[in-house]
Formats: sequence, structure tokens, C-alpha cells
Amino acid sequence: MSGFSDREKAFETQFAQDDSLRFKVTARRNKLLGLWAAEKLGEADADAYAKSVVAADFDRPGDGDVLEKVAADFAAKGVGIDTAALRVEMDRLMGVAKAQIAAG
Repeated sequence: MSGFSDREKAFETQFAQDDSLRFKVTARRNKLLGLWAAEKLGEADADAYAKSVVAADFDRPGDGDVLEKVAADFAAKGVGIDTAALRVEMDRLMGVAKAQIAAG
């Protein structure tokens, strides 16, 4: 019975580590998206805007809240980038964020 308990404990540990890594990568992606969007919006304080994008992700599970925030900000400022293009940029930045987190 000890073998099963050890495997269960190892699985739980791995799940917690994977979940933590997923959170870090998503937060980094959101920051990168915020910096990218701040440039498109002409934001004077890109870091503050990027933090607001990261914070938007805590509204609801999933990426919809981040996508909606940036899309609404683009619409308000007349930036001609639609949600499909935003989704493509989010996907591209997810790869960048993974590489950055993996590199340390």
C-alpha cells in the first residue's frame, strides 16, 4: 500500500508544480501582451498598463477577461486591431513567455 501512497503523493506534487508553472507563464504572457498593447495605445506608462492587463486575468477563469480588456481599450482609442488578431498575438506571446520562464 505504501507504493500507491508514494505514487499518489508524487502525482500531487507534480500537479502542484505544473499548476504553478502554468500560472507563471500565463502571467508573463499577460505582461508581455500589456507591454505590446501599451505601445499600440500610446500609453505613457507601459508598465502600469501591463500590470492592469495582468490584474484583469483575475476577473474570471480563462483568457476572455484579458482579451476583452485589451480589445475594449483598443476600441476606445480607435486602434484597428480586432479580437482575432489579439488572440494570435496572445498565442505568439505564450510561446515567448514559456521560453522566458524556462530560461529563468
